Amino acid sequence: MSRDDAVQAGKPRAEAVRTHLRSLADTARAAEALVDDVARAGAWIVDTLESGGTLYFCGNGGSAADAQHLAAEYVVRFTRERRALPAVALTVDTSVLTAAGNDFGFDEVFARQVAALGRPGDLLILHSTSGRSPNLLRAAQVAKSGGLRTVAFLARDGGSLRSLVDLAIVVPTDVTAHAQEVHLALGHAVCDEVDRLYVEIDRPRDTPSGGVE
Repeated sequence: MSRDDAVQAGKPRAEAVRTHLRSLADTARAAEALVDDVARAGAWIVDTLESGGTLYFCGNGGSAADAQHLAAEYVVRFTRERRALPAVALTVDTSVLTAAGNDFGFDEVFARQVAALGRPGDLLILHSTSGRSPNLLRAAQVAKSGGLRTVAFLARDGGSLRSLVDLAIVVPTDVTAHAQEVHLALGHAVCDEVDRLYVEIDRPRDTPSGGVE
């Protein structure tokens, strides 16, 4: 087979795309069993925000991208115009990440930030497909000792992180890509509800007759 033939044969096939989408749909349907826990996570997010707390997100690799993506949805907005909400991705400050990694080791890159920034009543949201990353385990430990609540979006068996956090949402799949895809979808569902709530909270109310504006 010539190189051109090999390239032509190796191009993405429609059937492969269809197979991926069907497999993802199966995972998403299975994840419907998690909706009560996801709603609980959403309630904790609102509790944190309403008490003046901050949301912190972290993860590695593709899960770091999910963490940054979701933090941005809170700071900016998801689909509705509403107030800015305090959310921080612990994955973006290269100076802090490299300093902590260099001085204390990669296991501490998130924990050090949680120790510096986190306050009792804040919420740490961790994204991991394995639940075994040492830097996430350390972040969860430091968060708990500092009085933060912790939620983890996980997959497979949840790993060691499952037992360290206050709420573990474990997507039933061994496929890393599907875990990340469903984590993001669940995160978006929560963002949509938070948007809806804050639009309602901030909606101008009619002044009662005889009232003073």
